[in-house]
Amino acid sequence: MTFEEYCKNVESSEEPPVDLPETLKALWHAKKGEWEKAHTLAQNIPSEDGSWIHANLHREEGALGNARYWYEQAMRPASTLRIEDERDELIRTFLDSA
Repeated sequence: MTFEEYCKNVESSEEPPVDLPETLKALWHAKKGEWEKAHTLAQNIPSEDGSWIHANLHREEGALGNARYWYEQAMRPASTLRIEDERDELIRTFLDSA
């Protein structure tokens, strides 16, 4: 799936494709504006990838201290990108590795 196809699916569907990895499902809900669903999925991804998504979500929430903690868990510096730009970077990264 390309980034463009992914974004089109977010716009046109009620649920993410069943075969997406959990990382991309969490980001699908985040891009759809469904923060709670995205957060629930992200906090159940026990990896640095899940922590990176979690950090992005807490930035969006405005909980910057919590976001810093999750960036540390992800072994990444805190992002200076706009939240949506970082989210698109996450999506592209995980699509490339899917």
